[in-house]
Parts: sequence; structure tokens; C-alpha cells
Amino acid sequence: MADPRPQSSEPTGPERPPVPARSGAWSAAVGLAFLIVIVVAGVNALGTRDDGSLGIESRAGEPVPQFAVPDAESSLEGDANVFQDDCASARLPCPGGDRRRPACEVPGRRVIRICDYFDRPLVISFWFTRGGDCESEQDVVDRSARRYGHRVGFLSLNVRDDRGTVRRIVRDRHWTVPVGHDRDGAVSNLLRVGGCPTFLYVLPGGIIYSSSIGELGEGELAKRVDRLRRESKRVADAR
Repeated sequence: MADPRPQSSEPTGPERPPVPARSGAWSAAVGLAFLIVIVVAGVNALGTRDDGSLGIESRAGEPVPQFAVPDAESSLEGDANVFQDDCASARLPCPGGDRRRPACEVPGRRVIRICDYFDRPLVISFWFTRGGDCESEQDVVDRSARRYGHRVGFLSLNVRDDRGTVRRIVRDRHWTVPVGHDRDGAVSNLLRVGGCPTFLYVLPGGIIYSSSIGELGEGELAKRVDRLRRESKRVADAR
């Protein structure tokens, strides 16, 4: 299992969800929205358990943290936005008039916002190129996304790789799953992702169901996704 920290970082399914045409360079407002002001302390330390752990501790039942990242294939540049609210200060309560843009309200035609996926079960795959062959696992993710279609959302997040390298990989391997670029590892740090690949399984509404670390075959990933779908249905029926 590789370490994402820098070393000195059958049926044919649907096409990739439609994304509007590129908007060119960031506007000043969007660029500022992507600047990271939150520093998540601690070491990205992971055990080798294969299920139920994301970072140091299990986070099942917790809301998945909000984040917004540039689409890796777009021209957008910037770090992730991981603001969870609209307060520009860490002080509690928030000082009056001190505001910032939370992640799920970041505008932009090629911005990947986690909240846009909360209408269905969601699988998030974290990957990077340093020290492993996570690209092959992303091939599995992409095939699975095609198979499940719009019944399940799939999101691929690259951690700290060179943007040009990520674009080349996505195009060479013909992935259709949305790929976000976590340039400075802010999302990875927020979720304490320490190994590649790491999967996060999220219920509709943005509640973490489970996680897994390590490579999965297509069949094993399908089992986990089907469990996520069953639990999503059970929760919906209980409401």
C-alpha cells in the first residue's frame, strides 16, 4: 500500500454526467473560494484493515465533509475548498459579518461539488500514482460506474499528482467517471486518507456508510456497492 504524502505528495452504462463547456480561467471570486484556509492537523496514519476504516477511526454514521475540487480535465486551477459553513473565522460563535463561501456553494461550470451527489448512493475512490498501481483499480471503478449507471454515483479523486499527468491518464485510459483533482491533499487530509486505493461509501443525503482500503476486484466492489444500495433503500423505507 502506498503512502500519499509527498516525498520531500455488461451493459453499456451512461456517458460521463454532462458538464457544461469550459469556462476559461478562474474568476477572482472562484479562485479565492478554492484557497485553503483550513489546515487539518495530524498524520495520515492508516491501519491495514480492509473494511470499515477511513483514517485512524471509523466514521460510519457521520456526515461526509463538504468539499469542492476542480474537474481534473478542465482548465480550472486551484486547491480544494473544504469550508463546511460560511464563517471566515474558526471562532465560535461566528463573528457577525465575517463570511466565506462554503464548499457546496462554490460556483463554476467545471467544479465538482460533493453535495451534488447526495441524491443517490455514492462511491468515492481516492488514488494517486506514487508508489503503486492505483490506475488499474480506477479502471475497475470506471467499469463499475458504467454498469450501475445513474443508480449509484461514482467519483474519483486524485491526490496531489501533477495536473497534466492526471489529465493524460484519464484520457489514455478512457475513463468516463468524474475525476476531481485534490491538488494540495486538503480533502485527503480532511478524511485522513493514507493508502491507495481508499474507498468511501456514502448513503443518500451524505452520510458515511463504510469505507475500505486496498485493491478490490470488480466482483468484490460490486458486493460492497450492492450492500450500500440495500442500506440506502432500507433507510429510505424507514422514513
